[in-house]
Amino acid sequence: MTNTPHTSVREEWLTLHEACSLVGVSPATLRRWSDNGDVSTFTTPGGHRRFARSAILGLLPVPWGASGASSRAAADPPAGTDAPVPAVVALVAQARHVPAAAREAFATELAALEQSDATIVVHTCHRVELYVALEGFGERPLPEPPPGAQRLEGIDVARHLVSVACGLDSAVLCENHVLHQLRETLTRRRTEHPLDPALDRLFQVALQAGRRARSRFGGTRRSLADVALERVQEHAGAPEGQRILVVGAGVMGRLAVLAAARQGAEVIVTNRTGERAVALAREVGGRAIPFEGEGGMPRLAGAIVALGGQWPLAEGDARALAESGAIVVDMSSPAAVPDALQAALGDRFVSADDLARAKDVELKDPLRRQLEKLVAESADSYFRWLRSRNVVSAIQAIGDAADEQRRGELDWLFRRLPGLAEKERSLIEQMTHRLVADILHAPRSALNSDDGGQLARVARELFGT
Repeated sequence: MTNTPHTSVREEWLTLHEACSLVGVSPATLRRWSDNGDVSTFTTPGGHRRFARSAILGLLPVPWGASGASSRAAADPPAGTDAPVPAVVALVAQARHVPAAAREAFATELAALEQSDATIVVHTCHRVELYVALEGFGERPLPEPPPGAQRLEGIDVARHLVSVACGLDSAVLCENHVLHQLRETLTRRRTEHPLDPALDRLFQVALQAGRRARSRFGGTRRSLADVALERVQEHAGAPEGQRILVVGAGVMGRLAVLAAARQGAEVIVTNRTGERAVALAREVGGRAIPFEGEGGMPRLAGAIVALGGQWPLAEGDARALAESGAIVVDMSSPAAVPDALQAALGDRFVSADDLARAKDVELKDPLRRQLEKLVAESADSYFRWLRSRNVVSAIQAIGDAADEQRRGELDWLFRRLPGLAEKERSLIEQMTHRLVADILHAPRSALNSDDGGQLARVARELFGT
């Protein structure tokens, strides 16, 4: 939750009851969404919540079945014309195409960027992605992405992020962890610095689609930890009764411990904070061992590593692990297993990038088609929202310019007719309002149906917006 309504782009802030009326939910539901970070809010000095109108609109359902020729025309600008919406760009470095070292170097470069309303970075073990609203980013050059990375523009940005949120771009199809990571990214970014409404709305649309995908089609209990355990099983056989070491007690470490315990493995846990390792091991009837120290490495069928940073193995323990024949699956990015041990393990070392390239069970065709339809429709709805922002600003510009001219002419007239009675002045003013409204009716109607965006662009140029 943000503490201030400041933003570089004009935003309308709604009271709790106004927001509830707009989205059609109860105050308790909207408060819960606010507490979970699903909707942009700030709190007034008097303790009342205010909700960003753009975020509330992002909670409204995307019309199902809106795809087809008409929506495609609205989504894709005609070839050879300027884009009718503020440009949104994404630089995407994903584990299937960009090695971990290059991704982390890119992440370091992005972390050094000056804080801006117009950027947001997604950084997980399998992806480093920069999303930019170019209109707010200014004339600065974008960072150079690493070889293998993609540059996406316009509606392709929305399609990509919605696909990620729906779990179609993960090592495990429809897995839930990636949706949690995106929600955390948005929540953290909002607290650090105001976010351009175009990016805020983009993430809201993606999160909404991800929630819809899981509620409509069901998520999966499988996670990257299950894929890691399967790699151990491919090498060492069924986990039941076998000794498996899990290094790390964070989110992924915990998932690995639970997955191994479900399959009857003898689970051993180690972690930088020993108390956390002991507590996690106790949950599944396993045991904990010290994180550092010589001679503490038991004989294993496999090890699953999920650390932020290096695994400081003693030389003797690393040698014992390499000579034991165990497989080591490192879910960390960058890799936590030291380079020397990776080399000694050879093909018994599996990296996070190897897991990302693994082929997961394919979704059946009807389900995949429905998910892809949801992705397309959600992306199209976002693009239409962007286009409508341009149309609204163009209509506002025309109205403001006409009203300024109208008031100037009235001032000129009233100075020359100082003896007009108040009733006569009022009648003349009402007539000018109706005249301007009648004259602007046709241009406003044309702008509202301006699918190509050319009229909005011309209006902005003419009226200086």
